[in-house]
Amino acid sequence: MTPTEPTPSVERADEMVDWDLAVRIASRLAGQGPVVSPAEASSAVAELRAGADRSTALVRDFTGLVAADHTAPVLVVDRAGWVQANADAFRHLVSPLVDQITTHSKKPPTGLALAVGSRITGVEVGGLLGFLAGKVLGQFDPFHAPDGRLLLVAPNIVHVEREIGADPSDFRLWVCLHEETHRVQFTAVPWMRDHLFSEVQALSSTVSPSGLEEVLKRVTEGLKGGIGKGGIVELLSTPEQKEILDRVTGMMSLLEGHADVVMDGVGPSVIPSVDKIRRSFTERRKGVGALDRLLRRLLGLDAKMAQYRDGAHFVRSVVDKVGMTEFNVVWERAEHLPSKAELADPDAWVSRVLG
Repeated sequence: MTPTEPTPSVERADEMVDWDLAVRIASRLAGQGPVVSPAEASSAVAELRAGADRSTALVRDFTGLVAADHTAPVLVVDRAGWVQANADAFRHLVSPLVDQITTHSKKPPTGLALAVGSRITGVEVGGLLGFLAGKVLGQFDPFHAPDGRLLLVAPNIVHVEREIGADPSDFRLWVCLHEETHRVQFTAVPWMRDHLFSEVQALSSTVSPSGLEEVLKRVTEGLKGGIGKGGIVELLSTPEQKEILDRVTGMMSLLEGHADVVMDGVGPSVIPSVDKIRRSFTERRKGVGALDRLLRRLLGLDAKMAQYRDGAHFVRSVVDKVGMTEFNVVWERAEHLPSKAELADPDAWVSRVLG
């Protein structure tokens, strides 16, 4: 059964989270984005579509990864569109967790308690999506049937290019290079999608209603003592969960770092102002304002930034040592993915995988 096929646990996820409420709240919190004329909006959409198409060959030539053209659709969306797409994705991702909880709970909530609980959870999910909807420039959704889809959030891209004073055409292609690399990763390496979902299922299997009580206690204590670098996720980790999260961290750091390396490797040949864009964007990634920095830390987005840095260092180190062809062995099977420890020690990965 594929990750996106309806299952009983997905139906239970619909009962435990008011997804419609989450979408309404998130869309309202996200806002519309920068003011643009109809002509500017049309031009941005067309340029982003063209940039994604152009990036396919650029990524293939630089990485050696071959993904069929138009395997996964490219959608240029507004903030509300991104919210809806991610609500749909979250619905499938949390379904194993909901299934685990309801299966092991002695008295699953029903009736009024379930309705109230679903609305409370819907508000919480909506708040999270609403914050992120104004930040994300693009995203590859690997769980959308049948082969995933690439989302480019036009208002956010226009907002950032204006904020850092970037050349619009250069910046849009630069963003497309990064996001198209993710599309190529998942479509040229088809086992990656199911592997990621299996890790989500494995993490869900470690959670029980009694375990949730301990989770809430650790979160409360963590909030009093200060959130660590990993955000709330760091507080949720039992030894078993930490082992799974470390594997996921290694995988996601590889994907993000690899995309950053492609941007920097291809950029100078096709994007005249790439150096200025990189400097300005790297500075912007640190967050602006006290509230923004607090939310980033709370949600673990600081750890997300570390994924870009650590993953890029790993990819560059291995490619410099053995070349891109040998590095691409990493995509052959799940066992070849770097561990979290190997990200900081690329030579250890080379010794383990390449001998």
